[in-house]
Amino acid sequence: MGDDDYVYDEVTGEWRPASEMIAEAGRSAEVRDASGNVLADGDSVVLVKDLKVKGAGQTLKQGTVIRSIRLTDNPEEIDCRHDTIKGLVLRTEFVRKR
Repeated sequence: MGDDDYVYDEVTGEWRPASEMIAEAGRSAEVRDASGNVLADGDSVVLVKDLKVKGAGQTLKQGTVIRSIRLTDNPEEIDCRHDTIKGLVLRTEFVRKR
């Protein structure tokens, strides 16, 4: 997009430069753990509390290490895999970067 391209921002109700909107979207897409550390694909995380897993009938204990996380479109959720649970989605408020 060029410097003179403008995009309508539905939140503010104003026309804003496209470059400004793209830069803002990049900043808000950061995924952070419970301690405020930035998470990235492939990171390992540790659970900060016991979590009952719906549908699996088991509890993941505090201190459990989850390896090779994947970020999702939602900055409050990560996709991960545990030895006994496939397709596990965790909220970032319950994990800390290892």
